Amino acid sequence: MDTECPKNMADLFIVATPIGNLEDITLRALRVLGEVDLILCEDTRVTRKLLDHYEIKVPVESYHEHSDLTKTEKILSKLENRENIALVTDAGTPGISDPGSKLITEVRKRFGLDVKIHVIPGPSALTAALSISGLDQTEFEFLGFLPHKKGRETIFKRIKETENAFVFYESPHRVIKTLISLMEFLNPERQIFIARELTKSYEESFAGTAKEALDYFTSNPDKIRGEFVIIVMPIKN
Repeated sequence: MDTECPKNMADLFIVATPIGNLEDITLRALRVLGEVDLILCEDTRVTRKLLDHYEIKVPVESYHEHSDLTKTEKILSKLENRENIALVTDAGTPGISDPGSKLITEVRKRFGLDVKIHVIPGPSALTAALSISGLDQTEFEFLGFLPHKKGRETIFKRIKETENAFVFYESPHRVIKTLISLMEFLNPERQIFIARELTKSYEESFAGTAKEALDYFTSNPDKIRGEFVIIVMPIKN
């Protein structure tokens, strides 16, 4: 492991995993995943594909937004028993628009500095999309996944009235609805950037106005698949 375990505790590792291409994982992440006693993940089937690809035989357990307090207590007990644990998400970095933050908060609350939390950085759809968007400023607001109903209109109004960039995730089931809302709320000339299927064989990016994006995806329904990252570019003065 990266450090010695405290006398009566183990370590928790927050490990970023590929967002698509299985080759996008660090050597350190592979080592840690192979050395821990348990891997916590959103969906064991998804994580098993990654582990099987690299012949990692460590046990896995599900831990996600619907996990109850009993499950959390069980994990805390394992840390007390000096079992080293890695937390991963289905894709990307745990805690970034992901329920992993719930466990991290509970670990800090229960153990303070007695349990060391290590970060194993790596892929993130957020930074991947930003890196190819051409956004030339460091200031932006990340919204995660937009709410399905309540609060959506308020968010679009805020995007309309704010000059800075906004970044958020969208599912293929709601992306057309979101593009319609952006077209209705934004200045017709304001630019947006869309990335989908990042690092996968069908990776694609699009830059233009909300109307142009809506026209493109409604004309190409076969491309409405995979997770979308949408960046509303800043207003140019």
